[in-house]
Amino acid sequence: MYFEQPGVENTEETLKCTIDRLKEDESLNDVVLASTTGTTALKLIDMINNSGINRKINVVAVTYHQGFSDEDVNPMTEETENELKSNGAKVVRATHALSGVERGISKKFGGYGPVEIIAETLRTFGQGLKVAYEVTVMAADSGYISTKKDIIALGGSSKGSDCAIIIKPANMNNFFEISLKEIICKPKNKKKTI
Repeated sequence: MYFEQPGVENTEETLKCTIDRLKEDESLNDVVLASTTGTTALKLIDMINNSGINRKINVVAVTYHQGFSDEDVNPMTEETENELKSNGAKVVRATHALSGVERGISKKFGGYGPVEIIAETLRTFGQGLKVAYEVTVMAADSGYISTKKDIIALGGSSKGSDCAIIIKPANMNNFFEISLKEIICKPKNKKKTI
């Protein structure tokens, strides 16, 4: 499915496409998604619980590291994190796989390093696709998914989700072993045109 524009308004449909794909392929048992505050992850869990899927789906919510938006600030409240965990989800709070320390160097000294170039290249397919790759690596590095089986990964363009893909994960130190298998949905345009 292709959305005309990127953005939060595609979240509900992206989650529905994810549920449909989980129903179609019972070998898919892991969903990794970017969820800064936990809202999108909670919506996904609710939809899975009401979908009729009768197998355990491993949901991994990936949020920003502490201090991303402001010094010592966590973007996901402890209450939301506990709610996610009580519903069986795992929560990853970590440095972005496709920026990390390299972004700090670029901010201080200018220029781009190889990791930021990889991120910019993935953004040519849309911000959500880049994010889906990134959270896949972060979840694999946290040990919450295996690199030996395909998963569904969701990303977005700012808030919510607007991209869902099937991807074979890789750890950061083997990044180029990652393999995009299928685009479930994504925006046609990488930036809003209206």
